[in-house]
Amino acid sequence: MTQIKDRQELRREIWLAGGCFWGTEAFFRRIPGVLSAVPGYANGTTPDPSYEDVCTGQTGHAETVQVVYDSGAISLREILKLYFCTIDPTVRNRQGHDVGTQYRTGIYYQDPSDRVVIDKVVAEERARWTKPLVTEVAPLQAFYPAEEYHQRYLEKNPGGYCHVDLSLASLDEVYKRPKDREIRERLTEHQYDVTQRGGTEPAFRNEYWDNKAPGIYVDVVTGEPLFSSRDKFDSGSGWPSFSQPITDDVVEERDDTSHGMRRREAISRRGKTHLG
Repeated sequence: MTQIKDRQELRREIWLAGGCFWGTEAFFRRIPGVLSAVPGYANGTTPDPSYEDVCTGQTGHAETVQVVYDSGAISLREILKLYFCTIDPTVRNRQGHDVGTQYRTGIYYQDPSDRVVIDKVVAEERARWTKPLVTEVAPLQAFYPAEEYHQRYLEKNPGGYCHVDLSLASLDEVYKRPKDREIRERLTEHQYDVTQRGGTEPAFRNEYWDNKAPGIYVDVVTGEPLFSSRDKFDSGSGWPSFSQPITDDVVEERDDTSHGMRRREAISRRGKTHLG
C-alpha cells in the first residue's frame, strides 16, 4: 500500500497548447516517464465545446494536451524543455500551417508551485530568441477532452498531418552537449581539466565531498540530473560517492588503462563528462 501511495504522489499534470494537438499528443506519448497525453480544449469560455465549435475561433479555447507524468522519472523542467522543441514561441495564433486563436501556444498549470519552474524555463527560452515570446502562461481555467476520433489520431492515421518533428521526442534534445568552445567559456580552467581531460580533484579538498545538503547533483556541462543526495555515502575517499545514479541511463562506464593501471571510468552518457 505504501508503494502505491508513493507512486500516486509522484503523478503530476501540466497542460500544453502547441498548435494542432495531434502532433503534441504523439510527441509526448513517446517520452519515457509520461503516463498519458490527452488532447482537448483549454481555457476558453464555452463549456464542453465540440471541435467544430473551437474551429470557429469564438470559444476562446486552445487545442491543448493534458500531459500526466511520473515526476520520479521526468521533471516538469524536462517536460517544458521538450515542449519548446515542438513550437515556435514567437508566433501568435499560428503553428505550422494552422492559423487561429485555437492554435496559440500556452502553458497552463493547477499547482501554483509549478509557476516557479515554468517562469524559469520560459526565461531560459527567452534568452535563445531575438524576438519576444508570446507563449501564454496561466492557471488552468477549464479543460475538456476532445472527441474520441482525435485521441491517438496519428496512431490511427500514420500518414496524418503533423507539424511536430517527432524525432525530437528524446531527452537527448534537452541535455545536448554544447560545443567545446561554449564549454570552455562556461567552466573554470580547473573544472575543464577535470571534466573534459579526466583530471582529478584533490581528495578532501573539493566542493562536494563533505556536502550533506539534500538535493540533486547535475552534469556541470549539460545540466542533466545525475545523482541524488539520498544515494550519497561517505566512502572515506575524500570524493563525493554515490551508491547509484538517479536513473540507470545517465551514467556509463568505460575501460581506462592510463597511468599503467586498469580502471573503470564513469562518465555522463549525454555530456561525456568525466565523473571519476
